[in-house]
Amino acid sequence: MASNAETAGKRLVLIGGGHAHVLVLEAFARHPEPGLAITLVSRDRLTPYSGMLPGHLAGTYTRDEIHIDLERLAQASGARLICDEAVGFDRAARRVRLKGGGELAYDILSVDIGITPDLSGIAGAEEHALAVKPIGSLLEKWDRLVESALAPNGPRRFAIVGGGAAGICLAFAVTAFLRNRLSDAIEVSLIGAAEAPGINAGMRRRIARALKRRGIAVHVEDAAVSIDGDGVALASGRCVPADAVLISTHAAPPPVLAATDWAKDESGFLAIGPTLQILNDEVAFAVGDCATMIAHPRPKAGVFAVRQGPVLAQNLRRAVRGEALETTIPQRDHLLLIATGDGRAIGGRGRFLAFEGRLAWRLKDVIDRRFMRRFA
Repeated sequence: MASNAETAGKRLVLIGGGHAHVLVLEAFARHPEPGLAITLVSRDRLTPYSGMLPGHLAGTYTRDEIHIDLERLAQASGARLICDEAVGFDRAARRVRLKGGGELAYDILSVDIGITPDLSGIAGAEEHALAVKPIGSLLEKWDRLVESALAPNGPRRFAIVGGGAAGICLAFAVTAFLRNRLSDAIEVSLIGAAEAPGINAGMRRRIARALKRRGIAVHVEDAAVSIDGDGVALASGRCVPADAVLISTHAAPPPVLAATDWAKDESGFLAIGPTLQILNDEVAFAVGDCATMIAHPRPKAGVFAVRQGPVLAQNLRRAVRGEALETTIPQRDHLLLIATGDGRAIGGRGRFLAFEGRLAWRLKDVIDRRFMRRFA
């Protein structure tokens, strides 16, 4: 083990307040590393937990219940919080340039800055739709949409573009929230270019029944090609009338990564190995949606970022000490739980396991609240 003298003066910089980084801060709060200076750079003092976002939109959780207080977590771990945004990385000089004008030097760096929505394939999406990611921006827009919807002449027809798990969750959440306030006066449509990946046949059958039960119109294997003030035009030539459109489709890497010379995958996401290090930079790590483990690629989902957190914390500690790093391989199958907005949920794992009911919702609620209690 390295001595305190060997770690004294070392600078660990965490860029982004994503799920993996909050677990890193929690780990260093429990077991501080003597002499290590930790800095967290995040645009916001509060970071939302994506697992509870649909529940919040459905009205189940308050805004406070789905957010982690980064300022308090940083204080507990002895870290410095800088509310700013990275706009450039100098790999050779080991420096980060900040939007506010400053620079940070580092010995070890970790990047957890999520994704940005890729709306390039849908004409008019930028002007006429709300993108689900980043979540912080969505919440502000959601508040304005709700205010508008509750007005006498507000929007009554809603379309969700994105047939994956996130889009399905969003459709159930929007339906639950608005119908509880506007009765059956609203219409919700779910548009997907293909069947949701990672959802087994048993879950798909249960989801289809639940969507029908909740009165949500489904347009499967018919991609959205354009959006305007009247609704969503599909590849088949059909049009889905909509007063408001939310999009949960393809993700793109944050623009700040494009100018770096770090290794990337074919889509521009940071390329990492099983130690979570960027492939061509042993002092830089990347986790969460902004990164792809080249040998073991997985979908962009919060569950993988959460699983990376403890390994990242251990490897950052080992990197500071000059010790050998651990390796990790992300699981292929994970428990998926989709709340249907009526006190029930649909769950499944792998190719065959599928279940639903009130106990499934209770399981999801317990898992999510237990995770958030770690940062209370």
